[in-house]
Amino acid sequence: MSGMQRQEERTGILARAEARLRAMLEIAGALILAALFLVVMVAVLRRYLFGGGFVWSDELATWLFLALIVVGVPLAVTGALAMRLDVIVKLLPSGGRRVAGILAEAIAFQGAFVLAMGGTSVAVLVGGRSTVLGLPEWLRFAGFAGSGGLTALLLFLHLRRERALADALGALMVGLCLYAATRLQFDLFPTPSLVAALFAGAGLLLGAPLPFALLAGVSITAPFGGLMPEPAIVQTMVGGVGKFLLLAIPFFLLAGEILTEGGLAERLIRFAATLVGHWRAGLAQTALVSSALFSGASGSSIANAAFGAKVMAPTLVARGYPPANAAAIVAGVSMLDNIIPPSIAFLILASATNLSVGSLLVGGFVAGGVLTLALAIGIHFSVRGVVDAAPKASAAERGRALSGAVPAIGLGIVVVVGIRFGVVTVTEASALAVAYAVIACLALRSLDLGGVFTALRKSAMESAAIGLLIGASAPFAFLLAVDRVSEQMAGFVTAFGAGPYAVALLANLVLLVAGLFLDIGAAILLLAPLLLPAAVAAGLDPIQFGVVLVVNLMIHGLTPPLGILVYVVSGVMRVPAGAVFRAVLPLLGVLLAALMVLSLGMAAWPALAPSAKALF
Repeated sequence: MSGMQRQEERTGILARAEARLRAMLEIAGALILAALFLVVMVAVLRRYLFGGGFVWSDELATWLFLALIVVGVPLAVTGALAMRLDVIVKLLPSGGRRVAGILAEAIAFQGAFVLAMGGTSVAVLVGGRSTVLGLPEWLRFAGFAGSGGLTALLLFLHLRRERALADALGALMVGLCLYAATRLQFDLFPTPSLVAALFAGAGLLLGAPLPFALLAGVSITAPFGGLMPEPAIVQTMVGGVGKFLLLAIPFFLLAGEILTEGGLAERLIRFAATLVGHWRAGLAQTALVSSALFSGASGSSIANAAFGAKVMAPTLVARGYPPANAAAIVAGVSMLDNIIPPSIAFLILASATNLSVGSLLVGGFVAGGVLTLALAIGIHFSVRGVVDAAPKASAAERGRALSGAVPAIGLGIVVVVGIRFGVVTVTEASALAVAYAVIACLALRSLDLGGVFTALRKSAMESAAIGLLIGASAPFAFLLAVDRVSEQMAGFVTAFGAGPYAVALLANLVLLVAGLFLDIGAAILLLAPLLLPAAVAAGLDPIQFGVVLVVNLMIHGLTPPLGILVYVVSGVMRVPAGAVFRAVLPLLGVLLAALMVLSLGMAAWPALAPSAKALF
């Protein structure tokens, strides 16, 4: 056997080992999510049918959500869930890319070591049992310790398969050195949060996974007087994701996946086509309206972008749209999913700031309407040289299409109304959304058990990645609080005055700059608690400010260098991301104009509110 054949055999063995490990984790995540749904659903049925719940259900559900994150952490270091920024690295020459790759993976290793060793330390030290179930408290931290070790193993297998052995060993050794450096002592920086920000920012620019860059950044502050040793990092991380409200995230994702697997999303497209298909750029307007309708059932812009790239984009290209323009349209309209309820972004915001979820969702409807109108105008004036208008649908055709789309449309309405009027909690509403989606698809015979399991696998891993990001942001947010960054931020956003217009302007500028480099979830978790007090002090309505904050950050799904929605669509369609960024500029312009309208309305509201209340 030649050397090349032996190398190919070793590569094949490593690929199979990595694939089997990933499959095992995905299956475990799907089963945990299914168990989580059953626990919450049983508790909901018990409460509303028999007038009382189970005392153990909330605690068990929270533990299951932690277990879901634990099994998903290793998968969030490679692949689509890794949240890597690789635009800058791709501009480097081959030698520079190799060095940057080694450093990025070293930071990922360091983050994994922090989880493994910090989780082990807490598991050894902590005592006691959970309040209701009586489970040993050390189990929660031991799970993250094992997850950290498994992450390092999976990352090494991946690197050994994709790169030379020297690169894999180099990344591992540099990661160990970075981890060892946290035991040293310096006195160079007065603010540990600045050290964490610089290190995490460098890791992000090098292409390290965002959650692991945040964990590594916090851990590296120990030599500079940081108050977050490894056990404290893991404890804060577990506390950050141990909130019952966050259970709604996997359920809303699962409901959207089930509707997609069951074909109800395509029914929405057919209904949208009967409404606007006869307009100028009718197919693009159909993509917009169907995205707005699907937003009421999904809550995930990334999921909608991937679906649109697979379903709508090929049709747009076939009708004469240039591939880059088709991709830009799909990416642009997908941003609505995190604005129009139910919205994962609003759930993250509520968990970070304690704002009312129901009020945020109502505000999302208003903002979603403004953004949809802006996108419709942008599409109307930006599409040139394409004749794709269909014959105007008759009333009977619209009625038939509406009847087919009602199950999907009804999901969002039921969820938001139930939450807003206090009929159900957010988590209960999200569980009911899953049950609704399953029953609707099974009743229409558009979904089988295989489709349900596929939806479980996808949504479980997406939920785990979001949960990991929330957890990794918690220690970072603690450092910002200790260093009193909120006071400094308040001073900055009031530099032009403490009035609502000045604060709204500077807060938007801060968010527009930060969104260029931060994932929307991380930006919400880190910046919302800092900016909200200054906004409230200026007289701005906190709910309106929260909605504007999410709209501002969601626009960055279309801007370089992160532009996650552009990368998702360009990856599925195999269109260069640079071409899509150029093609999306007209839509980006109208979205920024819509943001200005919403911000001016927010700033004017303190003066208009007394008159409005008097009228009603």
